[in-house]
Amino acid sequence: MAISTFKRIEKKFILDESQYQSIIPELATGMRFDDNCTDGQEYAIHNIYYDTADSGIIRHSLARPYYKEKLRLRSYGVAASPGSRVFLELKKKVGGIVSKRRAILKLGEAYQFLNDRTRPARMEFINAQVLNEIEYFMNCHEVSPAVFISYKRQALFGLKDSAFRITFDRSIITRRDQLSLEKGRFGEELLPGRYLMEVKIPGAFPVWLAQLLSENGIYKTRFSKYGEEYNRYLKSRQPAFSLRKTG
Repeated sequence: MAISTFKRIEKKFILDESQYQSIIPELATGMRFDDNCTDGQEYAIHNIYYDTADSGIIRHSLARPYYKEKLRLRSYGVAASPGSRVFLELKKKVGGIVSKRRAILKLGEAYQFLNDRTRPARMEFINAQVLNEIEYFMNCHEVSPAVFISYKRQALFGLKDSAFRITFDRSIITRRDQLSLEKGRFGEELLPGRYLMEVKIPGAFPVWLAQLLSENGIYKTRFSKYGEEYNRYLKSRQPAFSLRKTG
């Protein structure tokens, strides 16, 4: 399939190890694991987020506007060669509703498009439509690679509704140098010893899930991987001041 397009509501939660171990068996009885999660195992996701020189995209996002969007290049596992399959994604959030437009390209094709707007000689119509949207975004925002963010994911789907999805991301690694997918996974860990759980639903939040989370002391929070990384980056750039005694 050349494109994934959807609209949904996303709720986020941060769990410690004991909370995760408490709820995952319950979830596994009423949901099914993603095809990438063989026997319930995790898989790795690598992303490069694109931003302006003054970090305008993430600064706008952190201001919690009614409308925001972000551009990222994603691979599942290491994209080791120009022929590796990658996903160029434009993700938007409007009034709390998330939508995503995704085009599938080879890594070399994606870099060519991002660098000088060159498109593959042959591509499906729907892929071309997504690139039109991404090109418009890039014409409005002069972006370049800003940060690498990778994590290990476990994902489950509803048995009756495959649009209902829960993901657990851990070992979230970030870096601001060597920004290419070919380099693989290394950098600074963002949430040591914790999981970022995201509930992705097309409609109402399931009552049984709300009860399960409440029983385990798990409550909704606001969290953005790129936003958290950016705030830490800002703090790391602040000069250190020392207090000197006077008199």
